[in-house]
This record gives sequence, structure tokens and C-alpha cells, in this order.
Amino acid sequence: MKKVNVRQFIPYIVLLIIVGVVLLTFGLNTKNWKKLTYNELINELSQGNVTEIVTEEHAADGVYYITGKLANYEKNDYFKVNAPLSENVQEELSAYYQNAEFKWEVSTNPENNSLLIIFINYFPLLIMVVVAFILFSRLSGANKGSMDFGKSRAKLVDEGGKKFSDVAGLDEEKEEVEELIDFLKNPKKYNKMGARIPKGVLLVGPPGTGKTLLAKAVAGEANVPFYYISGSDFVELFVGVGASRVRDMFKQAKHTAPCLIFIDEIDAVGRQRGTGLGGGHDEREQTLNQLLTEMDGFGANEGIIVIAATNRPDVLDPALLRPGRFDRQVTVSLPDQKARKSILDVHAKGKIFDKSVNLESLSKRTPGFSGADLENLLNEAALLAVRRNKDAITMEEIDEATDRVLMGPAKTSRKYSDKEKMLVAIHESGHAVVGLKLKDAEDVHKITIIPRGQAGGYTMMLPPEEKMVVTTKDELLARITGLLGGRVAEQLFLGEITTGASDDFSKATKIARSMVTQYGMSDLGPIQLEEKNEGVFLGRDYNKNRDFSDAVALEIDKEVQKIVNECYKETTRILKENEKLVKLIANTLVEKETITKEEIEELVETGKLSNKDESLKELKEEAKELGIKGYTKMTKEELEEEIKNSTEK
Repeated sequence: MKKVNVRQFIPYIVLLIIVGVVLLTFGLNTKNWKKLTYNELINELSQGNVTEIVTEEHAADGVYYITGKLANYEKNDYFKVNAPLSENVQEELSAYYQNAEFKWEVSTNPENNSLLIIFINYFPLLIMVVVAFILFSRLSGANKGSMDFGKSRAKLVDEGGKKFSDVAGLDEEKEEVEELIDFLKNPKKYNKMGARIPKGVLLVGPPGTGKTLLAKAVAGEANVPFYYISGSDFVELFVGVGASRVRDMFKQAKHTAPCLIFIDEIDAVGRQRGTGLGGGHDEREQTLNQLLTEMDGFGANEGIIVIAATNRPDVLDPALLRPGRFDRQVTVSLPDQKARKSILDVHAKGKIFDKSVNLESLSKRTPGFSGADLENLLNEAALLAVRRNKDAITMEEIDEATDRVLMGPAKTSRKYSDKEKMLVAIHESGHAVVGLKLKDAEDVHKITIIPRGQAGGYTMMLPPEEKMVVTTKDELLARITGLLGGRVAEQLFLGEITTGASDDFSKATKIARSMVTQYGMSDLGPIQLEEKNEGVFLGRDYNKNRDFSDAVALEIDKEVQKIVNECYKETTRILKENEKLVKLIANTLVEKETITKEEIEELVETGKLSNKDESLKELKEEAKELGIKGYTKMTKEELEEEIKNSTEK
């Protein structure tokens, strides 16, 4: 149960008190006063018109204050009389009081009531002090960062619930950090052997691969305090603030050692010093200097292990990566097929899947997906199933979710003209046929002409077997040939060319140039002419390294052009030889808009598609008449078996 903070209600309580006092003092004082002289009061007393009277002696002023009501007054009407003390007011009133019936009250002189005097004189001042205190406290709370900017922003997070079992697909990475857990649990064992545990571990990898999750699991397994901070939390407008925060962070960590400090996106503060168009960045560089000193300086930080994560290790300062600081770098790569299956199993918990869903098959269809992508895919599938009012997640939702993650949601409201539809169908059919007929090309898994994102349609092609390290020259040439399939198909079978192949040309040219300048796969020989340097401080490709003359640059352009032209000729040959298949796939796309791998294989083998949907619909209707339970979730083979068993009975 969440603890209620009473302090947040104090301003409202004080405000209610002030409002109440004001109402009691002024709001409820609605009497209508009528001023009388003392002689008029005596006249009214002699006639017996007075019903109540209150007398109050003020010695300091030398007067009697007399208030009361007359018989003919309204409810809120009162009279007020000021009589000098020199007159015998008390004796005269007593004489009339003995002969007449009216209510008489003698009020105490407030000058003799010390408590009342203190209340009247000091209560408004007390209210002002309280209000000022509340205002200043709230003001300082709103500007807490400016009043306390030198303190550490690191948060002490309870990650006891995260274990290695929650981290799937990172078996080798978990082995690398298991030593840290053992050291945090049994430091004496390492000290006895004279071993020094790494002071820092740098987790490097693309976004979404599980670097932060792995750090949390280390803290959960070790059951030690876990401090979390982002690299951007150190850098401040004022020079020296970041360094102060680093000192304070390590000071706090020493009090709770052994402990873990996790710095996410460390490249925000750990960038290489003295770089950029304007020179260095004083605040960031001072912060980095302090971090370097704290990790491995003259002071000792025993029992403090720093884990940092970044997807840009190329921009980090070399001093940060030397032994004694970040001793160990753990590369958290994109998961392979086995790892993707494990990740899908973790994220599938709590979701209801149809029998037709095969996570093993899904893991094979998602190369290049990170752990975050896979989690998002299953979540999108679950959302689609709810949106469609289904009882379970089917392959239909998973296929749609895969497309949404890769390309964005389908733009079903966008309608093609018949000419555009055929043009896109021919374009995508050209890509597919090259993939089907070329030896080293990737397998065609799906073709669609439904627009998504910036694409009017797309052909999903996946490698027959997943490769993690190298790609052959023939595979690169096959990839370029497949990319050119759309333009060649347009030119051969429609007699015109469009702008739809611009992205294909961009990808093909990049592959061809990399073959020439980086991979040594051209007639120029095995020479690296360009380094893969993206100029992270001056803008990407702004300061790209050129290790060649203008004459060699001309040769590079010729080689790139030669590779692309040869692939273009090969694409033209393949599509001319398979003209019937191109048109068959295109016509099927115009009719169905999306065809799957199984349907593509059926088109290649038989030249037509069997009407499976109609036959499945008929089987379900028959199963419904026979009263077979759960027939809506059965496959065609299961329905045939159940119908056969029911008719035999």
C-alpha cells in the first residue's frame, strides 16, 4: 500500500484555517448597527422598549460601550451607544434593570484578558509567518535542482525481482558477468587468491538487445544495492556540476559497498575529449575526468563495480576503455535463431495463442530482430487479437504484427488505380522471381502490394540459413540482382520506368561500392580504399577518409558501375526467361494483394492456387452441423479427421 505523504496536505489545511478565521471575523458579522445617544437609550429604557443590553467598560478610552436590541427591531438590528465613564451609567442601568424585564450582560474588559490580547495582536502575524514558510518551502522544492545541483542523481533501485531467468538469449553474456556476482557474494575468495575483479564492465550492442536488463539481472542475482543513472544526468549548464555529481555518487556508493553502479548511455558523458568543430566541451570533459579519477585514481573504491551500456563505443574516450577502468567489454549482439526462440518464449508468458501459432517458425522468420523488437511484435499481435475480438492470438495477427514492426501499419484507406496496382504488382513480382530463380538469392517468404510506410508494396526475402559473420561475393551480387528486379520488370513488361525503384538503387549502389572500397571484391584488387568512418563529431560522412587519388576515384566509380550493370543484365536474362511466372504472380497479387510462401511455391509448381479457403469454410460448416466442439480453431486436417470420426459413430 502506498504511503500517504502528510506534508503535501499542510498548505491546504493552513488555507482552510485562514478562510475559517476570516469568515468568523468578518463573514458572520452581519449585524445592522444603529447609533443612539445615551439620553435616547435612557428614554427607551424608561418606556420599556429595550429587550437586551450588553455593557463593556474601556478604561483606557474613558467610555462605556453599550450594545443591545429594542422591541421593534428586526432580527439583525442592533443599537450602539458610547457613554462617558464619568456618568453614573452602571447605577442608572441597575435601577432600570430592577424595574423592567430585559436581558443584561456585562462583558469583560479585553484589556484585562491577556490571552485575548495576545491572540488579537499576534495571531495575524503568526498566519503571515506560516504562509511565508509554506511559500518558500514550495519554492525551494520547485527549484530543488538549482539549490542542490551538486548532489548525485543516481537512484537506488530495488531489482530483487530480476534474475537471469528473465534474460533470454544472452547465454554467453551471462557467463561473462557471473564472476561479478560471485565476487559481490564472496569477495574474500578472490582477495585470498590475489585476484582483482574488473572495476568496470562495458556492455556494447545495438539498441534493444537487453543491455539494461542484463545489468538489472546482475544486481538481482547478487542481491546488492543497485544505483541507476543515465549519462545525460551528469551534464549540467554550470561547469563543475557534473564532476560534483560523480564525486557524490561514488561517495554514496562507498557507504553501501559492495554495490553496483549502472550508467546507461555512457556515451553522453564519455565522448572523446577535444573533439568537435568548436573544440572541447568543458563541462562534459570535466565530468569525464572526474569519472576516470574515481574509477582508477589515487583513491580506492573497493567493492564498487561500474556497469555501463552504450551502442556507440566508437565515440568513447580511449582513457575510459583502458584496463583498470572498464576492464571488460561484453558485446550484446542481435540474437540468433535459437536466442530469438528463447526470447519469444519469455514474452509469450501470459498470452493466449492459437494451436496454429509456432514460435519456432516465427523465430526463423525474424532475423535481425532485437529482443525489444520481438517483445513489441508479440504485444502488437495481442493488441490486434483484442481489436478483432478473438479468443486467442493466431498466425494472422502475428503476420500482421511482423509487417507493422518492419514497415508500419497498412494503409488500407489508400486506393490504387488499376494501372498503379498492376505497376506495383509487376515491380514486386520482378523482385520475387529473381529470388526464386537465382542460385544464391534469399528465399521469398511473402509478397504484398498493400502500402505500408513509404513503400507501395514489398517482397519479404530471408536467407535460407542465418549467417552471423561473413557474406560471400556471390551472395552480395545476388542481393544486388534481386534489388534491380523491380525496375527491370517494369521496363520489360510495362514498357515504362517509374520512381518506385529509387530506394532499390540506393541499396544496390551502397553494396557495390562497399564491395569495391572495403571488401576488395573488384578488379582493383584486395585493397581497402575507404574506412568505415561515419564522422560522429562532424556529421556522418562529413570527414569520410579517402586513401586514394582522383584517378583511383574514377576507377572506383567505373568498378561500381560495372558491378551494377552486370547484375542488371543478369536480372534482365532471368526475367525474360520467366516471363509467364512474372505475369502469373503479378495477376495473383492484383487479385489477392498478398501471397505467402506456400502460395508462391504452389504457383511455381502448378501455375494456379487451389481454393483452400472455400474448402476450409465448407468443412467448418459441416463440423458445425455435426456439433463438433472447438471446430473454429481446428486446421483443415484436424477438421477432416474429426468429421470422419463423427460420421463413423
